[in-house]
Amino acid sequence: MKRVLVLAGTSQARELIGVMPVGIEVTASLAGVTREPVDLGCATRVGGFGGVDGLVAYLRAARIDVLIDATHPFAAQMTRQAAEAATVAGVAHVILQREGWTPEAGDDWRFVDEFDAVAGIIPEGCTVFLGTGRQTLEQFANMTGRRLLCRVIDPPQRDFPFAGGQFVVGRPPFSIEEEVAFFKGEAVDWLVVKNAGGARSRSKLDAARQLGLPVVMQRRPALPDAPVVRNVGDCLTWLADQG
Repeated sequence: MKRVLVLAGTSQARELIGVMPVGIEVTASLAGVTREPVDLGCATRVGGFGGVDGLVAYLRAARIDVLIDATHPFAAQMTRQAAEAATVAGVAHVILQREGWTPEAGDDWRFVDEFDAVAGIIPEGCTVFLGTGRQTLEQFANMTGRRLLCRVIDPPQRDFPFAGGQFVVGRPPFSIEEEVAFFKGEAVDWLVVKNAGGARSRSKLDAARQLGLPVVMQRRPALPDAPVVRNVGDCLTWLADQG
């Protein structure tokens, strides 16, 4: 029985776990950010490993044969640690990461590497939808003079970390029509997102195009030196090649 650890938390991870072939014993790992995560239908651990050393210890103790990193494209620290831990532990390792978005006709995108550059692009007085997750909010503390909106899955247990912002509760996916209505209702002027890729969260970009809203797009971090597959089918093929 081959033992596979999937670093999960994305729709691709859920899809992959749901189609694992016979003869695979799957354990999923979640960071624990969402208080009520979706049931993955397999053994699931929640919480960090304690850095590279902790992950190496887990891989060895659980006798993991294959490590599949299906985390968010911007979980850069976890992805780096996973690559290093797999090398140290001698475990086969692959990164499952969907393709990023590319602008289409009618899109008005401005690209940045870091969010601290956004304040120099978006004028004061604007309403800005931060489609970047609440873990990034401290990076927008220099956005004074703008109204900032951040959508979260769980009702927040604390206030926005600085003045001028508010949380909006909602669980994705959202249709284009829902996003258009939301942007209109909140009088959104700008959209800020990470280049996460995927069809599920593309709707906000399609809504922005429909409304003529400009978008600030954060480029993806560089990946470590490791095999990369872009979809579940290719991941299963890679897994079968591991013997």
